[in-house]
Amino acid sequence: MFKRGISMLLAAAFVAAACSSAGSSSPPAASTAPGASAGASPIAGGLLEKVLKAGTLKVSTDANYAPQSVQKPDGSYEGFDIDVATEIAKRLGVKVEFVTPGWDIITAGSWSGRWDVSVGSMTITVPRQGVFEFSPPYYFTPAQMTATTASGITTIDGLAGKTVCVGSATTYEDWLKGKLQSVSTGTVATAPAGVKVQSLDTDQSCAQAIAAGRKDAEGYLTAGPTVDAGIKNGTPIIKIGDPVFTEQLAVAVDKSGPATTDFMPALAKIITDMHADGTLKKLSEKWLGGDLTEAPS
Repeated sequence: MFKRGISMLLAAAFVAAACSSAGSSSPPAASTAPGASAGASPIAGGLLEKVLKAGTLKVSTDANYAPQSVQKPDGSYEGFDIDVATEIAKRLGVKVEFVTPGWDIITAGSWSGRWDVSVGSMTITVPRQGVFEFSPPYYFTPAQMTATTASGITTIDGLAGKTVCVGSATTYEDWLKGKLQSVSTGTVATAPAGVKVQSLDTDQSCAQAIAAGRKDAEGYLTAGPTVDAGIKNGTPIIKIGDPVFTEQLAVAVDKSGPATTDFMPALAKIITDMHADGTLKKLSEKWLGGDLTEAPS
């Protein structure tokens, strides 16, 4: 059951935070982040020290993934992931700064310090666990298949041998190619037989291409909230079938970057607290049209 999984993850976060403070003999720091070891200085050269010294949490996200994140004409950002990242920075006691590299660059790892964390609706998968450390999931989304209204297709099987558009380097692309290794324990459907994959730079590029009248893809696969937002905005697509899998979405930190021994417990506690105090639920209802912070049963 997903709910049992999230409970175990959140419990583990509290244990990790407690363990990080046990046995520390470092002198008190002038300023420590919420969730960091009480009375202990951040690890020299570590990610937490880097963030606190800079006074800024640098976050990578997608500039074209409404309602999770989008860059507005004035250069500012808005969306669910944007608000989540802003709240994390606030609870660390620092400002937030957003950068928007390509999703394929973000998910490749080896960030070389160009940003500190990814708050960009990243699904936890087995391959990604080899590259990143993950916070407890901050929300869960259904991966929803759609068909263009022009195609006349009304079932997932109807997409057999057809072309489906997805964002490049996404779990949606992996699923269509039979390579998805999600850590989710729910049912994962089988992709339509002989389906062809069209990969664009972001999920929203698919929706925008369909809205512009392009007919090189009959289907489009992305997160349920993104589908709902697209339909609401007039994208000529319809939902077909039940969600094909459910994603656990978490904050990701590059394993090849600065040491995270104290940063990850601090981050885990912040996410845990945001679940417990209702902050994530409130933001989900605001941006995603409902509470997606509880793992489906």
